[in-house]
Amino acid sequence: MKNHVLAIFLVVSFCFSTGPHHADADAVIDWNANAGKAAIAACISPSADPFHESRMYAMAHLAVHDALNAITRRFRPYALDSHAPLSASPEAAVATAAHDVLIAAISQIPAGFPQACRDAGTASVETDYTAALAAIADGAAKTQGIAVGRAAADAILALRSADGADKPLRDFTYPQGTAPGEWRFTPGITPGFALAQNWANVTPFVLRDSTQFRPGPPYALTGKKYAVDLNEVKSLGAKIGGTRTEEQTQIARFWVESSPLGWNRIARISATAEGFDLWENARLFGLLNMALADGYIGTCETKYHYNFWRPVTAIREAETDSNPNTTADPLWEPLQVTPPFPDHDSGHSVEGGAAAQVLKRVFGTDHVSFRTCSLTLPVAEERCGGAAEVLRSFSSFSHAAEENGVSRIYVGFHFRKAVEDGIRHGRHIGNRAVNHFLKPVKK
Repeated sequence: MKNHVLAIFLVVSFCFSTGPHHADADAVIDWNANAGKAAIAACISPSADPFHESRMYAMAHLAVHDALNAITRRFRPYALDSHAPLSASPEAAVATAAHDVLIAAISQIPAGFPQACRDAGTASVETDYTAALAAIADGAAKTQGIAVGRAAADAILALRSADGADKPLRDFTYPQGTAPGEWRFTPGITPGFALAQNWANVTPFVLRDSTQFRPGPPYALTGKKYAVDLNEVKSLGAKIGGTRTEEQTQIARFWVESSPLGWNRIARISATAEGFDLWENARLFGLLNMALADGYIGTCETKYHYNFWRPVTAIREAETDSNPNTTADPLWEPLQVTPPFPDHDSGHSVEGGAAAQVLKRVFGTDHVSFRTCSLTLPVAEERCGGAAEVLRSFSSFSHAAEENGVSRIYVGFHFRKAVEDGIRHGRHIGNRAVNHFLKPVKK
């Protein structure tokens, strides 16, 4: 835990491990990168399924954390409360814990993703694991490290074996609303469906239950604040004819990327620049990814509790909202196709709030300056690692979370109320993770 104010200028100019590692990268950093690379290979990232992606990262990093703390206990374990020989190889333990969880989690990716994607994800992990073990000298230390890594993976996989993440992500029978303000299936997606309705019932990692920090309701349709929000997203989020600037368009598309992918990238490079050791990194990524995973669980509960319509429906059907300050545009379209689940609160904003709060708490300051890239910009050369790679600059973790949130207005997905409530929701989740889990052991 650092008490001084950091002034780190970080250049995050690559995606997960598609390129040379930093000279001072360690096994935890490496396997964070490997997990992201595997998620991309398995087709769940950079945008297809952040729900299973967040769960996979959380489980893998908890196994890594517990394996290291079985060798030398510096932080309280999560699933495996055990002791391994001090001579056990930490690198072998980290690699095996991550490998075993990632392989299992990839096999649990739901139907709808081609088997070829699962095969590619598995192959990515196996290649990285073979290379990691080859770099460790054979002997008792390596064998002991593998054993404790396997035990840690088995413990978290057993704990999560009946967590509810195996339910279908798409519900084609979900009853659409009909009254003003009630959510409808996303226009243009045929057949229509409700996404991740069951994710609210997945067992949380740090929350007591998915309702714990549920924010208050959206604005009343007839109020002035609702009209201000609708007119804002109608103008800034329009695909054609709006008032969005070129930079705001870039922001909108930049942050479409999976939150677990993007925030782990920021955390990984921040930790490397600060010089965290294996144990500190294991705790950081364990806390970060538990908060991100529970962010999705909490937001899905909130979304389907309020079942509030998205801007695309609200703007097209504004003549039904009884608000004299709104005007319908039946042909209005957002910059990109709206995700097929309700508006309130913004899941992306919850994720940003949770991640920034964990990073702020673990680093002991919010004042960390960095630049980062994205894999969802429309021009391939502008994505991470491209010849014309776009890097956006931030003065703090909170600065990034705020831009991440407002991007959902620029892309036409959310009302500002959903964004602001989502960021606060996420901060509560981040604080709970740090306050109650993976605490330092008193010496």
